[in-house]
Amino acid sequence: MARIAQELHEQGVKASRNRIARVMQKVGIRSMIYKKYRVQTTDSKHDYPVAKNLLNREFSADKPGQKWVSDITYIPTQEGWLYLTVILDLADRKVVGWAMSVSLKAMDTSVAAWHMALKNRAIDGKLMFHSDRGVQYACTEFRNELKDLPVDQSMTGPPGGRKGNCWDNAVAESFFKTLKSELVNHAHFTTWAAARLATFDRAA
Repeated sequence: MARIAQELHEQGVKASRNRIARVMQKVGIRSMIYKKYRVQTTDSKHDYPVAKNLLNREFSADKPGQKWVSDITYIPTQEGWLYLTVILDLADRKVVGWAMSVSLKAMDTSVAAWHMALKNRAIDGKLMFHSDRGVQYACTEFRNELKDLPVDQSMTGPPGGRKGNCWDNAVAESFFKTLKSELVNHAHFTTWAAARLATFDRAA
């Protein structure tokens, strides 16, 4: 309901969530339900360094190129899992980099998405790059990409303490929730290629 109310508000139509719910019920429209899967994409049990949580749930930026957040999710197909990595700019919530792969290797996920992000949007001064503690972001391959660049790496949760939770990377989590509720959970992909095409249309 909240997304519909926001969309109507942006179009100049004032309507409360209760009124939207009543109208939807009257005409037989139901919201798409987000189904939960349990697929492990984050491997935080590694010996690589873990960065401090510099973002600290401050999900805003003065202008593009200052704060980027990233995460990895999965898309089921008959050929197996397709993994989607995205990088979003907190200034405008746009996807500035993404990668789709059939493996969870850093070069196919975090590194590939990072390369695209650098091509699509310039870093404006100092960039904060925030992610979970997964091996794809902590590994040497990815950290080498950040060397000699004005980038401060940030990860969920305080180092040496509790692990981060979903609220530590809420913007990326919200993007994936919307993608799955509006596309993935209501599609049946027979091939990786079909999933790539449908996902590309949404991400682009």
